[in-house]
Amino acid sequence: MTADRRTVLRTAARLAALTATGGLLTACGTGAPRRADPGALAAHPGTVDPQHVTDPAWNGGEGPASPAPTTPAEAQPTPEATAAAAQTSAPPTPPALPPLAPGTPVEVVYGARTGKNVALTFHGSGDPKLATALLETAEQRGAKLTVMVVGSWLDQQPQMARRILDGGHELGNHTQNHLNISAMTPDQARAEIAQCAERLQRLTGSIGRWFRPSAAQYATPMVREQARAVGYEHVLSFDVDPRDYSDPPAAELQRRVLNSVRGGSVVALHMGHQCTVDALPAILDGLAKAGLKPVTASQLCA
Repeated sequence: MTADRRTVLRTAARLAALTATGGLLTACGTGAPRRADPGALAAHPGTVDPQHVTDPAWNGGEGPASPAPTTPAEAQPTPEATAAAAQTSAPPTPPALPPLAPGTPVEVVYGARTGKNVALTFHGSGDPKLATALLETAEQRGAKLTVMVVGSWLDQQPQMARRILDGGHELGNHTQNHLNISAMTPDQARAEIAQCAERLQRLTGSIGRWFRPSAAQYATPMVREQARAVGYEHVLSFDVDPRDYSDPPAAELQRRVLNSVRGGSVVALHMGHQCTVDALPAILDGLAKAGLKPVTASQLCA
């Protein structure tokens, strides 16, 4: 083979390789974007309860599964950045709370039955849009809520702490990860309570007055002891559980609440469920018709 022919063959081979590489790069750069890994969008580890799988981000939420790329100037601040900014701002002013009535028990299940006040309490987690819708509905009707927040939710949605308080509502501690606190060791239980308390203190200037155990209606003696060690003198239980976490129709949820509530009741509800958002207006109307007023847990026990 002559030198000229070898040169032509080598040049043709290089051109073929370059063409193939260019075709592969074009396919990767212009093809349809891949869906984000659903594991990265699922609820944070350790917080998923069979009764509380509410985060719509991983599937069925609003907007595309994979958001369009943004330039650095368009990028939105992350929850971590928002929390960091909150730490560098002026220290928050702790919310003022009314003194509790003498003889208020360590674990409150309901308030005075002779009164006309009731407390609507909410497990604080899930889609912040649903949480905001609940708050707005309550505020439009003059109702005050008590939100027992999960600490890991505040890690993701730190702005919700002030949003709740600024609406005249009350915040309490519902542990850091919403695990079965009754099955933990004392040290583990204290850590779950203390971690959520630290977030409340940092974001609001107070750990809040109330603690509610996770995955349990009532606190065991061990859990009460650990809550007291963190700074909570009172546990907030409930006497009305309409099980909105099972996502019943709004009309059924309304019926469950209004058929069970009476003066002094503490009702356990959940943010992050559309049925609760849909049912709340009718629940508030029904309470008003019965002469019952939704107040915070502290107001109920004042």
